[in-house]
Amino acid sequence: MGSSNMPRSPFLEKVRSEMRTRHYSLRTEKTYLYWIRQFICFHDKRHPEQLGNHEIERFLSHLAVNRQVSAATQNQALCALVFMYRHIIGSNIEGLKYGFSRRQRRLPTVLSPDEVQLILAELTGKYWLLTAMLYGCGFRIQEALTLRVKDIDLGNKSIFVFRGKGGKDRYTLLPATLVKPIQHQINAVRDSHEKDLDDGYGYSSIDSALKRKYSHALKDFAWQYLFPSSTRCRHPVDGYICRHHLHGTAYAKQLRRAVRTSGITKRVTAHTFRHSFATSLLQEGSDIRTVQELLGHSDLRTTEIYTHVVGQHCAGTRSPVDSIFQDSLAHH
Repeated sequence: MGSSNMPRSPFLEKVRSEMRTRHYSLRTEKTYLYWIRQFICFHDKRHPEQLGNHEIERFLSHLAVNRQVSAATQNQALCALVFMYRHIIGSNIEGLKYGFSRRQRRLPTVLSPDEVQLILAELTGKYWLLTAMLYGCGFRIQEALTLRVKDIDLGNKSIFVFRGKGGKDRYTLLPATLVKPIQHQINAVRDSHEKDLDDGYGYSSIDSALKRKYSHALKDFAWQYLFPSSTRCRHPVDGYICRHHLHGTAYAKQLRRAVRTSGITKRVTAHTFRHSFATSLLQEGSDIRTVQELLGHSDLRTTEIYTHVVGQHCAGTRSPVDSIFQDSLAHH
């Protein structure tokens, strides 16, 4: 997501300060500020106090018609503007009339197990493990990157996802074949953390809202990221030196290279492995509600799109012709 060339303004700093007071995540802060800047620039840098429903409607329609953003992105921009008007300007936005983004539903791209193997063969170390976990556990990329050592339960073969999309916690399965590679990664994290402690550091990064509650634990090994960054940095809000998690762009670069050298021509992103995880489970007969729970979907209709990917309307459905010929084929 690009940024505007506009210099920092007292108004935007007030928006930033209000979000931090309300303990919004850094990602939400950046996203909201981006859309507020876009809104202001779209209206020739007029102050939002001079703008109202008509200007908001024009901007949202522009996003849908001219920029052709998705409905989710358009709603994200609206949320940013609602926050600004409600908490900074002191007025509620009601009765908006604008063009909604409407895109034809597209079935997600999925990979076969053989294609996943081809990509994994081009990856090594933490990038191999991260990809294997995306496919084997059904994570969103940000969920995988923000896993901490304490979230991994090797004994029960389960992984705790803290505040996934929509702020929901959930458990997902830990594949038996990944227990040893994860243990190896945990050992590598331990070595890195001990070196940080020896150097006088050792803090893991954490949201400001949680820092006040768990500040005593930030140097604990259990709070370290499973996929830590290769360098230490200064926390963008609280200013302490810490070790953040691996950045998504670093993974995306490795994944693009692996896909290219594997010879696969499909468009593959980190999210493709989540789609492939869900599709594979349904193809193997898993109950759709189990898949919904593992993916962390609030609405079953979101999960049901994968039944269309596998060409079935119910998980585990088998054509009756397969039942007829299975026994006869077994006798040949």
